[in-house]
Amino acid sequence: MIYSFIRLSVISLRLVDNIFPEDPEDGLVKANMEKLTFYALSAPEKLDRIGAYLSERLSRDVARHRYGYVCIAMEALDQLLMACHCQSINLFVESFLKMVRKLLEADKPNLQILGTNSFVKFANIEEDTASYHRSYDFFVSRFSEMCHSSYEDPDIRTKIRMAGINGLQGVVRKTVNDDLQSNIWDPQHMDKIVPSLLFNLQSGEGTESRSPSPLQASEKEKESPAELTERCFRELLGRAAYGNIKNAVTPVLMHLDNHSLWEGKTFAVRCFKIIMYSIQSQHSHLVIQQLLGHLDANSKNSATVRAGIVEVLLEAAAIASSGSVGPTVLEVFNTLLRQLRLSVDYELTGSYDASGNIGIKIIKTHEERQLQEAVIRTIGSFANTLPTYQRSEVMLFIMGKIPVPGVHPALTNAGSGGCEGTRMIQIMLLKSLVQVTTGFQTTNMLTALPNSFLEPLLSFSLMEDPEVRLLVLTILLSVIDRHDNTPKFSSISIISDISVLKLKVDKCSRQDNLFMKKHAQQLYRHIYLACKEQSSGPQHFETLYTLLALISMELANEEVVVDLIRLALALQELAQTNEESLSVYNRCAVHALSAAYLNLICQLTTVPTFCQHIHEVIEMRQKEVPFLLPEDVFIENPKLPASLEKLEGDVLFQQSKITEVLGGSGYNTDRLATPYIPQFTDEDRLSKRKSIGETISLQVEVESRNSPEKEERTPAEEITFETLKNAIVDSVGMEEQERERRRQVVEKFQKAPFEEIAAHCGARNIFPMFSLSALPRPPPSPSGTISSGYGQTQSRSVPVYEMKFPDLCVY
Repeated sequence: MIYSFIRLSVISLRLVDNIFPEDPEDGLVKANMEKLTFYALSAPEKLDRIGAYLSERLSRDVARHRYGYVCIAMEALDQLLMACHCQSINLFVESFLKMVRKLLEADKPNLQILGTNSFVKFANIEEDTASYHRSYDFFVSRFSEMCHSSYEDPDIRTKIRMAGINGLQGVVRKTVNDDLQSNIWDPQHMDKIVPSLLFNLQSGEGTESRSPSPLQASEKEKESPAELTERCFRELLGRAAYGNIKNAVTPVLMHLDNHSLWEGKTFAVRCFKIIMYSIQSQHSHLVIQQLLGHLDANSKNSATVRAGIVEVLLEAAAIASSGSVGPTVLEVFNTLLRQLRLSVDYELTGSYDASGNIGIKIIKTHEERQLQEAVIRTIGSFANTLPTYQRSEVMLFIMGKIPVPGVHPALTNAGSGGCEGTRMIQIMLLKSLVQVTTGFQTTNMLTALPNSFLEPLLSFSLMEDPEVRLLVLTILLSVIDRHDNTPKFSSISIISDISVLKLKVDKCSRQDNLFMKKHAQQLYRHIYLACKEQSSGPQHFETLYTLLALISMELANEEVVVDLIRLALALQELAQTNEESLSVYNRCAVHALSAAYLNLICQLTTVPTFCQHIHEVIEMRQKEVPFLLPEDVFIENPKLPASLEKLEGDVLFQQSKITEVLGGSGYNTDRLATPYIPQFTDEDRLSKRKSIGETISLQVEVESRNSPEKEERTPAEEITFETLKNAIVDSVGMEEQERERRRQVVEKFQKAPFEEIAAHCGARNIFPMFSLSALPRPPPSPSGTISSGYGQTQSRSVPVYEMKFPDLCVY
């Protein structure tokens, strides 16, 4: 038995010796190699002894610098490894890896490359049995080191680096699916593998990837380290499971930080394009979340670094499939909006630290502006990946973040730049809303513009800042326009035949009718008030014209058409009477806006007599007062008169004439005959832009209605059928009269001199809060008496219902 074992060992060693020729240049003796392979397959228990002997000879030949025999030994090992797949191969593999390690530790580049090539062949072999005691830590470290080779000869340096990349690819292939191996995704391995790949990818930054999967690269390109690295990087990311994405992406972020690669943006964007195209699509949101977290971590870094991260986010969001932002959609937008707010604070304070410790960092305004624009674009890019219902939630979320003066007192502190800080944040967030609403499509306007969104949005249309008002109008256009008609009304003009515009008009749905019944008066009122603004420019009037046109096509029924015509005539009256003391340009612009819209709406109604009247007035204006038409107003250098006298006759659109012609076509003549008067609400009266004089006048108005001195008791009137009939008939007229009365009271206190207001108020104290006698008495005590601060008792308090409160305290 012992003799047989010794005899087999001697035979195996002799067979190994026979594969080596006398002259190493002759190469492996193939005939003897075939005998050795046959013997190993016949006696697999001798495979580990063969491997150990080959390893011993290779170590001796390396030490003696007999590199020819080293190559022969490795070739023999490769052939044996490819041929034998028995259960005892694990021990042979240990000898093989020991020999590869010996070669990788050598100083000769050729030996390193030889060892790497053998390892790659081994990595491609599917083993029948797993091994739990095998370790690849050395190979990860050594191959990563080869990726950073700085050998003097550039050709040899390239070969060493490519060998290192191939080696890392082999390690990944060998270990990624082997549960018994140490996890290759652990940070200790990823922190070596990923930076090594990025280092070589950066060396070929000029060769931008042309497609998500560059499979048709030429042979020359395949030989470059950058192309090989990209393929290896894609394979690594493609094998990453859900729990491994973070460990693979974190070293990328750290590498970009350590080498200041965010500023250039090109390489960072390229890296994350590779990542987003390589990972499984359902994991995209994990990468985006990591980028958002990294953006937060760099909140106090320079604007160029933050802008680079935001640009990468922008590209990543564009690649991510619809709905892949993940379950925390609002958190994504919350992070971006927080960065926007921080950037505004940095720009205004000039410091990254609220305490004012600027340190060595100097904030550059233009860089912060670039960052802000990048954040706004990224918000729009994210929104485009969302379904309609989620985009509506984002719109509400952003609207809730916009500071409202008086509601967010913290915005007026020094740290946020006071009023200027509030204004800048308002503009930035409204620009973000513009991006979110761009391309927004909805079939139900009630869900697209709910009260919680529409009311605060319209309240911003009353702000003094013209840029804020223009952004609000742009948002309204984006939401209302469902058929891409906005570009067709980009400029105001008198169109003789609107059929050339090829407008897309659908029948108004039931939901749209409900929306207009609920919100039409709000829209009309804000359009009317926008035309009264002194700071409105050509863009404002063009946007208002587009808004009127879109309402006419998207949301119009017969009642809405009548109201829009009344609104256009009310705008003409506004410019005619000039109660708001508008400039000549603004008055002419309002006239031109009214003319252009009536020209459009008359053709949409297709009532010939209505169209005839509108065209007659326009022709008369072209002859006598061309400065009341858009072609002469909305140009670069409009030719306007020095003053605009009160107009009369045929150059004005006649409400009576329009009422007559439309009434004959079945329109509601009662509504047409009633001039449009905007309804003023508390929102308008208490707006930030209103003066203190208006606020006082409103208080006096409330006082005049509720004061006990003014109340007169009248005898009870007998209610009869005739009384009820008259009340019903006169209800509409009484409502309009009440609105007119309120408007006159407001305007009186807005324009009248202080002496006249004081005379009107008489001896009454309009500031009762400064009068001690006007203070309300304390509530009654349950015991009937109350004690003063000095221990004295007072008489029983007057009941609350008998107390005389100051008039301005009563609502």
